[in-house]
Amino acid sequence: MIKDENEKKFKDENEEVLEEKTTEDESKEEFNEQSEDVSEEVNEEKSEEDVIKSLKDENIELKSENKKLQNELKALQDRLSRINSEYENFRNRTEREKKEIYNDSCSDVLKHILPVFDNLERAMIAEGNEEDLKKGIEMTMKQFERAFEKLEIEELPSEGQFDPNYHNAIMHIEDDNYEKNQIVEVFQRGFKRKDKVLRFSMVKVAN
Repeated sequence: MIKDENEKKFKDENEEVLEEKTTEDESKEEFNEQSEDVSEEVNEEKSEEDVIKSLKDENIELKSENKKLQNELKALQDRLSRINSEYENFRNRTEREKKEIYNDSCSDVLKHILPVFDNLERAMIAEGNEEDLKKGIEMTMKQFERAFEKLEIEELPSEGQFDPNYHNAIMHIEDDNYEKNQIVEVFQRGFKRKDKVLRFSMVKVAN
């Protein structure tokens, strides 16, 4: 009887110990699960903070880059504006200089031509015979020649072979007394200034 009671008591004690241990294990397991949940929440919060910080940093970099690009754009616009202004000034200055050169050239020519005009005017109103008129014309021609010389105007060669760079053939003839392409007659003299032909000579050429 006593033995049975002892066995029952021992069994009950063992069951209590097992229950306590089971409860303790469950508590540990629950604590571990809660710890894991808290750890995950902390990690998630930390991950979100990292993402937000990264986005903020990226936003700051983008703003800085945008400001840099805006400054570069403004510098390019200012440079383009200066170039346009300089080009417009250059164009206006060049146009003005061209007009001044043209006016100066015309003035130089007229300075040499006006004395000839004066002599022709005097010859028209002067009284005299044909001989006097002829002498007056000769003097006027000499004045023209001096004016041409000062203006560096030269007469084109009008003898020898035909040269398309200087001559304009307005008539051709068949004549055995002349070589082929030889100038036979000059209808109008030609002139040049330096390397520029002012007027071609009008000539008759043998075929």
